[in-house]
Amino acid sequence: MDAQDNHGIAEIRAAIRDIHDFPKPGIVFKDITPLLSDGALFRKTIDLFAERYEVAPVDTIVGVESRGFIIGAALAYRLGKGLCVIRKPGKLPYDTLQTTYELEYGTDTLEVHSDALAPGTHALLVDDLVATGGTAVAATALVEQLGATVVEHACIIELGFLNPREKLDQELFSLIRYDSE
Repeated sequence: MDAQDNHGIAEIRAAIRDIHDFPKPGIVFKDITPLLSDGALFRKTIDLFAERYEVAPVDTIVGVESRGFIIGAALAYRLGKGLCVIRKPGKLPYDTLQTTYELEYGTDTLEVHSDALAPGTHALLVDDLVATGGTAVAATALVEQLGATVVEHACIIELGFLNPREKLDQELFSLIRYDSE
């Protein structure tokens, strides 16, 4: 499901800037920094997520490095929920669990503190963008290793033409979906 028809989506979409050939040739990076710098649009973005999740069975928001922290922290604050962060290697100071996964342009590794989520926790996994779904699958694996459950994935941008939903066992909610490059 996505929120393409909701009020404000066109303005949010217009604030996303395409950066060609970043981080490598052939990739079109969807830059959300103009969206984040517009207070009214950033608030609208978080409000749209909050409308969906304020009554959902979610205990904790899980933000994936790094832009997922921004969206996840704002949403956790708005909903009065805790925030768990999933980071790249070497950034967390305590005992960690780790997983390596494939990106649309290489491989990467993610870590989470070994005590970040209590068993039985219902988590909402948040990121700025879901492309192939590899990061979401890896983050879900970490959440599940902790004995918690991902109830849904949420993102601002979904690259639908890369078919991320095919990899995910949970629902993916996106505000904006690109069905072509």
